[in-house]
Amino acid sequence: MLAEPESPLSLHQWLARLEKNHPVEIDLGLERIAQVARSLNLHRPAPQVVTVAGTNGKGSCVRTLEHFLLASGLSVGAYTSPHLLRYNERIRIGGKEASDDDICNAFAAIEAARREVSLTYFEVGTLAALLLMTAAELDVAILEVGMGGRFDAVNLIDADIAVITSIAIDHASWLGNSREQIALEKAGIARAGGLVVVADENPPVSLREYLSTLECQTLYLGEVCRYRVGDDGRLAVELAQQASISGPVAGPLVLRGLPVPGLPLPSVVAALQAAVLLGVNLDAARVVDTCAGIALAGRFQERLFRGRRVVLDVAHNPAAADFLCAKLQHQGVGKVALVAAILADKDASGFVEALAPVADCWYTGNLTGVPRALGAEQLAAVVYTGDQRAVIRERIEDAFVAALDETKAGGLVVVCGSFYTVAAITRFMEA
Repeated sequence: MLAEPESPLSLHQWLARLEKNHPVEIDLGLERIAQVARSLNLHRPAPQVVTVAGTNGKGSCVRTLEHFLLASGLSVGAYTSPHLLRYNERIRIGGKEASDDDICNAFAAIEAARREVSLTYFEVGTLAALLLMTAAELDVAILEVGMGGRFDAVNLIDADIAVITSIAIDHASWLGNSREQIALEKAGIARAGGLVVVADENPPVSLREYLSTLECQTLYLGEVCRYRVGDDGRLAVELAQQASISGPVAGPLVLRGLPVPGLPLPSVVAALQAAVLLGVNLDAARVVDTCAGIALAGRFQERLFRGRRVVLDVAHNPAAADFLCAKLQHQGVGKVALVAAILADKDASGFVEALAPVADCWYTGNLTGVPRALGAEQLAAVVYTGDQRAVIRERIEDAFVAALDETKAGGLVVVCGSFYTVAAITRFMEA
């Protein structure tokens, strides 16, 4: 896709270089990336752009919207983060991961254009995604915010539709320690007079006030767009209709009898609403088929391994752990073995407390090669403080084996805590 310049480095070599190039891992702000984008003559990656921010559920929203747009015959690009197993997962064109060569050539073009400007790993990745999307001549680009929104690299691009999923406390050092503060950071992706879909069912007052000040056309889940799961276990949704971004609003679109996807329903409904606002014709049969096929690795992903059921979930903060706990309880699984490792900057106490109702025993292990990870003994100490049982092993893979050994055949083992945790166990099972 990008013919010039060709890269002499492998993708692995490029990523290793990018991790060391900038003095800090996170450096919020748009000035540096905007300067390099101008040098690359980057403007918009597609005629229509949807940007998704939120604490949890962003990836699910992006994947759902991508599925519906592809099923409708549109040319779609998606940029998400972090990846689980391969960096290529972050950039998808037409539903397919970008190739090593395309990503490396994009990195090389950015390196040539940036001159003395220093960029973070995420900023270079964002520019690479924008370059590849621009070259692909897409109909729609879907961009997932890495952290926050207002100063995130993705916010370099003006969104036609801004989607804000859940709002919870995470990354407090950068975004604030209250939902009111964090909501304003997420709302930074909105543009004056623009379309905004809010999938948080209890949005902070600060969010409502800010979007009102911008005179946004805001569609709140539970008010303008709605969903419910009936006694028959089928999903019904009600969506606001609009022929195009600037067209007149019509009566609601009601879809019933949909299969319930395995992803968070607020994110799924927000994606459906965004698709309608983009002018996509959501006929019932297509929606049924697409809902039945939506899945995302590491989001309540079920596998069978050594005769045990294994659920892989990247839940890594209290809000996501609450959601995971509720889903397990809804399935009536009782107490389960929890294999967990989290990052040191996360709320370990809140995470452990949220999963306590379903925890039979915690199995903790260290994440090899992840300096940001909380030590296995430190996480176990949090578990002990909550009067719960813990088994400590040197590596997270060893903790997983211990959980398997102490779980009866047909029993359930849940792996959670971070993308790194799920990736390590996924690789272990595949090896």
